[in-house]
Amino acid sequence: MPVSHKFLNALVLSLVFTFSLNTSTIAGDDWKPLDPTHVSMKAPMIEKEADAEVLIWEVQVDDSAQTDLIMNHYIRTKIFTERGVTSQGQVEIEYFGNDRIKDIVARTIKPDGTIVELKKDAIFDRTKVKISGLKLNVKSFVMPNVEPGSIIEYRYREVHANSDANNLKLYFQRTIPIHSVKYFLKPSEYLGMMSTFTMNGPNNLSFVKEKNGFYSSTMNNVPAYREEANMPPEDKVRTWMLVFYTREKPDPQKYWTNVGKLVYENTKPRIKINDDVRKAAAEATTGATTSDEKLSKLLEFCRVKIKNVASDTSGVTSEERKKLKDNNNSADTLKRGYGDSSDIDFLFAALASAAGFESRLAMIPNRSDFFFDPTYTTSYFLRGGEIAVRVDGQWKFYDPSSKYVTTGMLPWEYEGCDALITDPKEPVWVKTPMSSPEKSLEKTVGNLKLNEEGTLEGDIQIEYSGHLGRLLKNFNDDDSQEKREESFKNMLKSHVGAAEITNLKILNVNDPIKPFTYICHVKVPNYATRTGKRLFLQPAFFQFGEAAKFTSNDRRYPLYFKFPYTEQSEVQIDLPAGYALDNAESPGSFNAENVFKYDVSIGVTKDQASLIYKRKLSVNGINGPNGINVMLFPVNSYSAIKQVFDTIHKEDNHQITLKFNAATATK
Repeated sequence: MPVSHKFLNALVLSLVFTFSLNTSTIAGDDWKPLDPTHVSMKAPMIEKEADAEVLIWEVQVDDSAQTDLIMNHYIRTKIFTERGVTSQGQVEIEYFGNDRIKDIVARTIKPDGTIVELKKDAIFDRTKVKISGLKLNVKSFVMPNVEPGSIIEYRYREVHANSDANNLKLYFQRTIPIHSVKYFLKPSEYLGMMSTFTMNGPNNLSFVKEKNGFYSSTMNNVPAYREEANMPPEDKVRTWMLVFYTREKPDPQKYWTNVGKLVYENTKPRIKINDDVRKAAAEATTGATTSDEKLSKLLEFCRVKIKNVASDTSGVTSEERKKLKDNNNSADTLKRGYGDSSDIDFLFAALASAAGFESRLAMIPNRSDFFFDPTYTTSYFLRGGEIAVRVDGQWKFYDPSSKYVTTGMLPWEYEGCDALITDPKEPVWVKTPMSSPEKSLEKTVGNLKLNEEGTLEGDIQIEYSGHLGRLLKNFNDDDSQEKREESFKNMLKSHVGAAEITNLKILNVNDPIKPFTYICHVKVPNYATRTGKRLFLQPAFFQFGEAAKFTSNDRRYPLYFKFPYTEQSEVQIDLPAGYALDNAESPGSFNAENVFKYDVSIGVTKDQASLIYKRKLSVNGINGPNGINVMLFPVNSYSAIKQVFDTIHKEDNHQITLKFNAATATK
């Protein structure tokens, strides 16, 4: 579950606090009466291939108090197949930090009507993952005696402590078909008028008044949400509703102008420029002659000189973090040499201002979660914050607190987004740029030797830069060296099988600038197939064993590539003595209207002793308005894009033939 590391999470808590409902179930403390038709049901009703279907999914939400938010869940599911037993029989309920999951009750109703209750000691609690110091906990249990034909149901209470939840995110669609999903909501009495946005669902999905101050919203016969390769974020395709509060129905332009002014005034005290800040800015920019050079030096200063205590790799323990003083402004952050992500961002803004630049906080939506539109008048969607600096009349964007973001780039999830630049008078919307494909590069180099038995052996190097490098650094930086090596070996062996990997080096894991790099020696028995006097060889070593990117002929959702990127490979394979190319053909290159470009070539050295293979794939996207690359493609383009990647897969698997010549071998 992604967690924003930015200051806005704290600044506009009353505007952006959210609870995601990933599991579900009822209101009340009793089991609902069983419908005889559900007990006797032999096959699914909504989707004929379903392994299980939810019969009842109800959630009662009490948002009326000013303290804890209480959510009572009830879910009842019919199991049809053994796969349904496996997928639905184990239940996991996730929760964060100080929130609580209470009063879990569950039972299985077997096909013969026998009821088996879940025992209290069969419920387990564990920490699943830690995200920036925030623990994700899990309550888990296995439903007893489940078999095809069973009905399983469970209830639990979810308590969010000291909640001021201005926004509630209510899911109506899951990865399993649902007969009926219903929310009961008692809205807040203090936060204004309840409003809703429905995403990817029927236009008439709304709340109707019930008794005892509750409102309800129901959706019936909901098909399952299923993942597809390269699909948009879940919230772009799943049916869900955002419940929020307003004092009046806002005009989008007026609303965002007011938000931009309010956030500017609230953040202004954090950007303090004193003599120490001016001195630091002058020293950091010494020798820089251009605006870009000065800002790059200030960015490097913030990342190298200031310890980000919010990072898992800062070396600061949770106990030490509790004892640290809070920074009230950028001068405090500079003086103490540490801060959280927002502290570092505001210090960069102060240093840039001290160096003569106009700087502002920019509120940015996260497109890994949702594709934002400014007509959505709630700042719930603007959970990211970056620093905008005016350079030569244009706004440029910086992320000082993200250690692994390449200078001149933003995290991919904040590129190509509408950013609200805060201002005391006229906040403005500016589209953040999308980095070019060359900036996110996977560069692979192999110097290998093939013997007459088909074994391939030699040294390889794999480098990842830009967005690709940041993703791998974030994934690996808090792992042990042993864990990193294990991850790489598993990845490589998943492609090339029984590879022997030695002398493995993993470089620049914590380096903010240099590319994330693997270097190792590999030995792959039977890489080439030997038949008589011939060897059949796939020159594309780094694509060996890769599966086709798209396998289905049908498509439900648009295609989405997170960012433009480039793959560049060069492989030299020394041939075994006596072997030469036998009428070898080169795989084909193509250019799909500059959206996808694939260049490949095969040649030999002058002495005919080595094969040289070169490959370059560029995923560019469509050049949209203002030069922004568009990486989202409609469903009706799926067939054409699938054909592109099928062709790439075919050419990557291109084999050449080597033939033994005894006369050549004796020379």
